Amino acid sequence: MTMAGRMPEPYGQGSGANLADILERVLDKGIVIAGDIRINLLDIELLTIKLRLIVASVDKAKEMGIDWWETDPALSSRARRDELARENAELRERLARLDPDHELEAREESEEES
Repeated sequence: MTMAGRMPEPYGQGSGANLADILERVLDKGIVIAGDIRINLLDIELLTIKLRLIVASVDKAKEMGIDWWETDPALSSRARRDELARENAELRERLARLDPDHELEAREESEEES
């Protein structure tokens, strides 16, 4: 007495379109998933983790005021350049405070090269 295993239904033409429609709708509207994890021992809170997940398109995220990736040097080449320029200016200021004569010499050399 053998029981034939039930085979999953093959994916039809409509299922791919449905998935695409659902994904487009989620990215267009956005979805928020929120939750908290608390670990207690004898009514003493040991650990609380708050999880927040937003799934949306870049355009929708910008509409909501979320654009942190544009200022994160790890994700944006413009932010990386801005950070390097700021750091360079700070280092030049520190060097000028430590050795004012060095800054004057550096300016004279750059003028001679021009």
